[in-house]
Amino acid sequence: MEYTVQKLAEIAGISPRTLRFYDEKGLLKPQRINSSGYRIYSSAQINLLHQIMLYKEMGLPLEEIKEIIYSENFDPVTALENHLKRLHEKRRNIDWLIENVELSIAYQIGEYKMSDSEKFKALKKKLADENDKKYGEEIRERYSERIAKESSKKFMNMSEADYNEMNAQGEKIISLLKDILAGNNENGETEKQLAEIHKKWLMFTWSEYSKEAHTGLVQMYVMDERFAKYYDSAAGIGAAEALRDAVHKYIDEI
Repeated sequence: MEYTVQKLAEIAGISPRTLRFYDEKGLLKPQRINSSGYRIYSSAQINLLHQIMLYKEMGLPLEEIKEIIYSENFDPVTALENHLKRLHEKRRNIDWLIENVELSIAYQIGEYKMSDSEKFKALKKKLADENDKKYGEEIRERYSERIAKESSKKFMNMSEADYNEMNAQGEKIISLLKDILAGNNENGETEKQLAEIHKKWLMFTWSEYSKEAHTGLVQMYVMDERFAKYYDSAAGIGAAEALRDAVHKYIDEI
């Protein structure tokens, strides 16, 4: 069966302008142009549009989508299986959020008394979900799915005391960075202490430690503007570089 731009746009729930834009970008070409000058799409283009829309929902930019679907190694079945996996994960998160919101409402109106441990568990889940949304894909790509899962599991099993201690160590890292940027680093002692505490802070969530992973992480702090912005705003301009330099300098002594 064949479709015009108008009909395909109606079926897909997008605008005809979007289809024309995809054509201009070489992302989704029609099967042919008929004698009247109308773009005509067939089943092959419909399947391809479906893949494009799935990847868009995953947040990928159009240029990256184009590279994926026109790659020689592109397998639509594998792509759909991966998308289904993401949807199941999203559903689990939504189910948890619904349950937690319902409990929070009941707590607010006095129908349910939420214990401190339940509040803490909910907080950890929220932080873990936010962290995975921001950095999960990068962690899995840079390290492995196993390490990402073990790190998440370790965080979720963390006691409230350990959680508070981890936050205290995080604050100490910022304090030491401020000292270093202010020139308070006699004989490199502040840098060494910073490297030691950063390692300790990491091990609250890391399931295993390696020097290569540690030095790679602090290098990413500098290269990734999100991390660089965080450290620069918390401790001062150049903080991400200072942390990287300290870890690289003392990695064999901590």
